[in-house]
Amino acid sequence: MADPRGFLNIVKQEAAKRPIGERVKDWKEVYSHQPADERAVEVSDQARRCMDCGIPFCHSGTAGCPLGNLIPEWNDLVRRGRWDAASDRLHATNNFPEFTGRVCPAPCEAACVLSISESETGGSVTIKRVEQTIADLAWDEGSVVPQPPTISTGKTVAVVGSGPAGLAAAQQLTRAGHDVTVYERDDRLGGLLRYGIPEFKLEKSVLDQRLMQMRAEGTHFVTDCEVGIDFTVEQLRAKFDAVVLAVGALRARDNTEVEGRGLSGIHLAMEHLVPSNKECEGDGPTSISAKDKHVVIIGGGDTGADCLGTAHRQGAASVTQLDYNQALPDARDDSTSPWPSWPLVLRTSPAHAEGGVVRHQVAVQRFLGDENGRVRAMVLAEVEVQRDADGRRIITPIGEEVELPCDLALFAIGFEGVEHSPLLDDYGLSLTRRGSVSCGPDWQTTAPGVFVCGDAHRGASLVVWAIAEGRSAAHGVDAFLTGRSDLPSPVHPTALPLAVV
Repeated sequence: MADPRGFLNIVKQEAAKRPIGERVKDWKEVYSHQPADERAVEVSDQARRCMDCGIPFCHSGTAGCPLGNLIPEWNDLVRRGRWDAASDRLHATNNFPEFTGRVCPAPCEAACVLSISESETGGSVTIKRVEQTIADLAWDEGSVVPQPPTISTGKTVAVVGSGPAGLAAAQQLTRAGHDVTVYERDDRLGGLLRYGIPEFKLEKSVLDQRLMQMRAEGTHFVTDCEVGIDFTVEQLRAKFDAVVLAVGALRARDNTEVEGRGLSGIHLAMEHLVPSNKECEGDGPTSISAKDKHVVIIGGGDTGADCLGTAHRQGAASVTQLDYNQALPDARDDSTSPWPSWPLVLRTSPAHAEGGVVRHQVAVQRFLGDENGRVRAMVLAEVEVQRDADGRRIITPIGEEVELPCDLALFAIGFEGVEHSPLLDDYGLSLTRRGSVSCGPDWQTTAPGVFVCGDAHRGASLVVWAIAEGRSAAHGVDAFLTGRSDLPSPVHPTALPLAVV
């Protein structure tokens, strides 16, 4: 049984970060490197804080982990030093725990029973840290090995997109005995894991080792190929028995109506992050650098924080992040976000500790340019955000205007859905009001034999939800091809995350 006094005797301890002055000079992950034996002992103590609750909300799909990770089980295995068994239990529900252990915001921790009253319990179990440590030690010890299929069904499947949803679906289907080919339009595999998430959050060697395992299992990969253009739908129909659309939701939200938007030096966030990640891959200097510039990031979410950390490492003169919402409280308010739902509290990333200023309840009114047509400043105003009868935001200026120096402006205000493409048109698929591709309870779209998962289905969301949907779509494809499936299906297509909004 679990240690009933673990959370009383052991203080919650997060992973140590490298000194700010050191980490902003390179692109390595922000957390300190610990020798494996020291890390194992420290994390084992943290796992002892888990109470193995009678109802473990941490792995509930509606409040905690959509993958249904068996968190109390592998916490107890870690507590007892059974790291190999913990890895087996972790990989039973999660294809890529080394990804989620690094970039997931951990709704499981918000749903931990110990988070009900943090002042009395010391806070939730450090589930995300335990997860990453289990995965990393398994790789270090060589216990993560290829699992090639023992049978061949003779069926062929195309997966369009190599982000977390596509990779999860591909690995599950390959292991079920199908012949799977993943198509990626970029020059390297990984989707947003590769080019959207900065190196300091997810070193790409972590991604590459998992891709090597998948190749060894028999999954085929094709890069520099945009399905629908370079490889037509007619060719897909002729070659494959089923198709999985895991194309993401990369149509970025913009504000083209703001005066001066067309000035040089104003970009969407991904126009900044992608070439920066390519530079880290060795492709030469980025085309959009923040070096010696006054950078303003419009948007207060994770993508904005990624731009913030990137700007620091590129040597920005100053960085300001704008958020039109009011600052959230530091602690959970049970009247607005009762446990175990995702708490509406102020969250910061390691990038915020590295410098820069965050300004709340402000919005850009217009951009000002120089004689060469390049942005030199922006005009801000305090704003009030309200909702109309249909739930749409109404942002109203209420304060005096202020001019802010700006040599580089980055819009990080979210995504509007799946990009329009010949692929969808040729399959006769239309987008929903939310810009996503709908499907039935078996994950199949209105086009027979064509399935969808991940952000393409649910809109821009979390890596953990993408993996869960990829695994579930694989179950649907396997049943479609063989009549039944033993593959797990952790989430239903209509499942909505109550934990993260």
